[in-house]
Amino acid sequence: MGHEVSAAMLQIRDSELQVLLWQRAQEPDLGRWALPGGRLGAEEDVQTSVSRQLADKVDLREVAHLEQLGVFSAPDRVPGPRLVATAFLGLVPCDADPAVPEDTRWHPVAALPPTAFDHSTIVRDARDRLRAKLSYTNLGFALAPAEFTLSGLRDLYVSALGHPVSATNLQRVLARRGVLVPTGQTAAPGPSGGRPAALFRFAERRLRVTDAFAVLRPPGPSGGTGRTSGPADSASDQRRTVVT
Repeated sequence: MGHEVSAAMLQIRDSELQVLLWQRAQEPDLGRWALPGGRLGAEEDVQTSVSRQLADKVDLREVAHLEQLGVFSAPDRVPGPRLVATAFLGLVPCDADPAVPEDTRWHPVAALPPTAFDHSTIVRDARDRLRAKLSYTNLGFALAPAEFTLSGLRDLYVSALGHPVSATNLQRVLARRGVLVPTGQTAAPGPSGGRPAALFRFAERRLRVTDAFAVLRPPGPSGGTGRTSGPADSASDQRRTVVT
């Protein structure tokens, strides 16, 4: 039985959550799109292996966060001899533009091309992990640039979560958790002028649980994640994004 590592590398690009895939040039699944990765080296642990392969195969070095996602071990997940995969979730900041090989491209998670093996399942699991952790950790730091406006951060959350987010509500919750720090600077005014927006940064750029029972869920009375937390939200919050 063999062992490989795979990485679902996610980034907000063009206001969409996208994943990095490379096109297979040989059978099995010739021409289909696959996650970067490869066989576990004899002298490597899985973390070392995935970091090496991201750097060597797709030259992806601007990784803000990398964590083990799960083990995929269905006997028939690949043709031929059994091959177990340890999959990782990785995040790249939105302002990074890493150079990638010609056979490698970013694809919207919401509209994946034909993928190899069980890689579409791994991508969906990575998306769901990201969405869940945005509720109860400071993981937004791995999507954002070093400094940002609140509206810019809100747009990143919208792209990752797939539903509307209130910038005011998001600021209230993240400030209460001590996640955001004002830089004392303002962004350059836009083409239409107006009051310059304040710039913020994340207090920490490493993963921290901020509220173990918090939930970010879609607006509307039917929105939800299957989890409960605290008192009922007000009607005005439900018309926006609910953050408890």
